[in-house]
Formats: sequence, structure tokens, C-alpha cells
Amino acid sequence: MSEQQPPRHTDPATAQIGVTGLAVMGRNLARNLAHNGYRVALHNRTQARTDALLAEHGDEGTFVRTESAADLVDVLERPRTVLIMVKAGAGTDAVIDELADLLDEGDVILDGGNAHFIDTRRREKSLRDKGIHFMGTGVSGGEEGALNGPSIMPGGSDEAWEAAGEMLRSIAAEVDGEPCCSHVGPDGAGHFVKMVHNGIEYADMQLIAEAYDLLRRVGGLEPAQIAEVFRGWNETELESYLIEITAEVLAQVDAGTGRPLVDVVVDQAEQKGTGRWTVQQALDLGVPVSGIAEAVFARALSGHPEQRGPAREALIGPDAPGEVDDVDAFAEQVRLALYASKVVAYAQGFDQMQAASVEYEWGLDPGAVAALWRGGCIIRARFLDEVRAAYADDPDLATLLVDRRFREPVGAAQDAWREVVVAAARAGVPAPGFASALAYYDGLRAERLPAALIQGLRDFFGAHTYRRTDRDGVFHTLWGEDRSETDA
Repeated sequence: MSEQQPPRHTDPATAQIGVTGLAVMGRNLARNLAHNGYRVALHNRTQARTDALLAEHGDEGTFVRTESAADLVDVLERPRTVLIMVKAGAGTDAVIDELADLLDEGDVILDGGNAHFIDTRRREKSLRDKGIHFMGTGVSGGEEGALNGPSIMPGGSDEAWEAAGEMLRSIAAEVDGEPCCSHVGPDGAGHFVKMVHNGIEYADMQLIAEAYDLLRRVGGLEPAQIAEVFRGWNETELESYLIEITAEVLAQVDAGTGRPLVDVVVDQAEQKGTGRWTVQQALDLGVPVSGIAEAVFARALSGHPEQRGPAREALIGPDAPGEVDDVDAFAEQVRLALYASKVVAYAQGFDQMQAASVEYEWGLDPGAVAALWRGGCIIRARFLDEVRAAYADDPDLATLLVDRRFREPVGAAQDAWREVVVAAARAGVPAPGFASALAYYDGLRAERLPAALIQGLRDFFGAHTYRRTDRDGVFHTLWGEDRSETDA
């Protein structure tokens, strides 16, 4: 070994936790653990990444350098705890398989990646059969949160939580002295909650983008002016991390061109899959998450320039762009529409989590989930305190929208909300998030829905039957005969 090479550590039982996978999130979580007094063993498939972390941040705490998974396991105190921070999918399975052959009964593996909860359930069961505890651990907050305190959503057995919970809580963000980390539930519950968090994040960002688009294309404001609008909104009930950073992005000027940065960024939003998973699972559970779905589809639409280019040339829109007489009044309408639509997105996400809790027997506490998201995570927002309080008052709340904390302000916003959707349609500005949220709101409050006609049509062409409002039973009309009704 060269003199420049850091020495391989061979003394046993010197680290309290191992971290394997030292990309941005993994290295920052390792540093966070070290900052909080833990002795951290480091491992990465590419040794240079381990050495780079030690060279740059080795003085921030006690780190133990290892060169292989076997080294990593050898230096850990028993029961051993290993945090995996590698790309979700086959790579995670490969690392787990390697570790499982090295670990003993009672040891703990934490998966902090964005794994699909179905994979987490499979992995947890397989490792449980070997006596190894496995926790699918959702982590939100980006690289800054990973270093300074993320929101952490662990799912797994009570034994796994007992072994690793104190450590996870110590590195999490805190709000009012309370760590944004608690045991979410068994097997895949933690990664499911993180998935829905990301789905709500998709919807939140889409709504913010629509608000910006309307203020610019209908209100006539420039990005720097809209940045100031968002700064003002962040002093209201909209206060949140995403509103805060929207102002920063809109105020940024590109050094090379002198133009607003937002004007030189290609208008194609990318995605890593968690939003899509949220929608897919909602379909399986039969839970409408239209706001999240519209956000996912809006990103997909933005990513098809081969369609958008020809359509831009061929498709007809309004003769003239929309205009408003009072920009300040219009901005206030957009603010109210944004608030109401955001509440809908959160309500849909919590509905989905509660449906999954029943389906998988997780026993999720929606109020506790809201508490996890108050700090550290991307969707942290002022009104999560009110979400928490709503579910504390009624854990079986039919929908967040009926709680008085949201029913009244959303109801008060509805006129402005409708005006914004109309203004967008008249101006030809796409606002699928605002429009779908309003349609959902109206669907919930409707005395009767046209689903009755759909059932009649289904019965006509496929004898799918229907139920009646005036008596029990299931019925079918003999459409091709005398159209009399029969019991089905």
C-alpha cells in the first residue's frame, strides 16, 4: 500500500453504524451521523469515493475506512447496523444479498434509497426468514437535509426500530424540539409514505409552476416581479420550502445571457419514478389522486418536443392572450387557487396512505405522518401543523377537506379558484393541476354524480348490472328484449 493511501482498518468492533453507497445523499448522511457523535464505517464500490470523503471531511467526526463489504461488517459493533444508500432496483438487491451472507441474526439493514415499497416488502420478508431485521427508510430533504437533518420515514419490525430508531431520530430534522422521525409501520410502510410524499411533491411543484405561468402569461409580470409575489406569499398560509425556493429560482439571472434563468432552462421536466409509482398504486387501491396524476402527466407532456413542435404550428388557440385589468387582484386570486389546490393534493395523498394502511394492515397514523413532514423534507409547510391537528381530532377523518381548518378557507377561496381556472381556459394557458383539483372538490360535494349514467351504459352493453336508490339488490334491464328489469 502506498504512503499516500489511507490505511485499511483492521481492528474489530470500532464503528456503530456502516454506510455503503457514498454518492451525495450517502456521504451527507454519513457526515450527519458523525456530527452527532457516532463512529461511522464507510464503504463504496468505488474506493476513490470513500477516500475523497475522508480527504474532504475526515476531520468532522470518527470515520472508519473499509475496502469491502466484509471489512464493513467486521468493524461494526453488535448487533450490527448498516445503512444502504445505493440506486434503487437491482443494485440494492445485490448489496443486500452480499450483506445478508455476512451478517448474523439480530443485525439490521436500513435501506435509505427511493425503493419501491413492493420491493421493500419482499426484502423485509426474505431477511426476516434469515433473522436479519430490515427497515425501508424513506429519507427526504435532498443533500442539505441529509447533512443537516432530513425527514426520516422508517418502516419495519418493532425490533428493527428498537435497534436503530434512536440513531435515526438523532440525525433527523427537529420542529418544536420533536424529531421528524418516528416508526411509520411494518415492512414497506416507510417507503410507501415516502412515495406518497414524493407524489404530493410532484403535485405541489406543478401547481406552483401553473401559478407562475398564469402570473406571467395572463398577469403580464416578469420573473423577477413574480419572485417578489412568491416572497409575499411565503408570509401567508402558503409558507413552505417550495414557495421559498420558487422565489429564489425566479429571481436568478443567468450570468451568460443576462436573462432570467427560468427562460434559458429547457422546458422539459424530468422524473425518477416515485410520482408515477404513486399514481399506479392509487389505481390499484381505487383512490383518486387526480392532482398527482395530472402533475405526472404534465411532466410527461413536457418531455415530448417531437409532438409539441408540430402541434404548436398546427393547433388553434385563443385569438388574443388573456388580459387582466388589476394585476394585484388577479395575483390574489391565483394565491387562493394555489392554496385550495394544494390542500386537495395533500388530502388525496393522505387518502391514499389510509387506504394502503387498511390494505396492508400497517396501522398508519396520519397525524404522525404529517408531523414527520413538518421539517427537513421537500414538502414541509406551515399548514402541516393543521393537518396533524385535524387527524388528532379525528383519526378516521373522511377527507382532510371536511375538517374545519380546511373546509372554511378552501370554501372561501372557491370563487377565486373558479375565476383562475376560467381565466386560464380563456387565455389558452394549461392549468391541469388547478382544474383537476377544482373538479375533485366539486365531485366530492356533488349531491349526485353522472356515474349513474355510466352504470346504465355498462348495463346496456355488457349486462354489468346496477343498484337502485330506492331498494336493496342488484338489477339488470333486458335492453335487447322488452326492457323489463330483473334481479341479477
